[in-house]
Amino acid sequence: MSATSTTDQSATTARRRAVALAGHQGDEATAQQGLHDPAPAVRAAALGALARLHKLELADVGRAADDEDPQVRARAAELAAGFGPGAATLLDVALVDGDARVVEAACFALGELGEQASASVAGLAAVGEGHPDPLCREAAVAALGAIGSSEGLPAILAATSDKPAVRRRAVLALAPFSGPDVEAALERALTDRDWQVRQAAEDLTGRQA
Repeated sequence: MSATSTTDQSATTARRRAVALAGHQGDEATAQQGLHDPAPAVRAAALGALARLHKLELADVGRAADDEDPQVRARAAELAAGFGPGAATLLDVALVDGDARVVEAACFALGELGEQASASVAGLAAVGEGHPDPLCREAAVAALGAIGSSEGLPAILAATSDKPAVRRRAVLALAPFSGPDVEAALERALTDRDWQVRQAAEDLTGRQA
């Protein structure tokens, strides 16, 4: 790494720290300035600092959601849940982002909204059933369970045949649901080859295979 690159990195780190500290010290001006910093890490830190100061606006999150850097877009998605259902449209767009970090963050935020995110079930189901990144599928299934809409149940049931971590999350996401398909999925999970999946099923059913 060249001396210039090292100097630039050090300067970015210093600005990021200053912005992060601003969120703890009541320094709104420094936090606001960070939103326009050339470094993505600083812009992302500024969003968090303003949220800590209770000065973050939905308009700030909306602009960050269009940022060229996925680190900033992901942070915007994480914080969007704090604005309630008014942020759902923004999060629906984030669900189809080309970067998995943004998609995962959007799933998490929609799960935090719970029933308020019921209009986003179709988008979450699409992620849960077809996203190439298992972390995104896992996060989508968790969100569908938190929302508890029957429209999301087919995607959760499908996820019970996914990778182990996704299967475990899918079993837990079945908690709000009932019916023959749910019972059959839980029975299969009780004999799953992965012990964590079996444990999740045992916790929900109170039974062992």
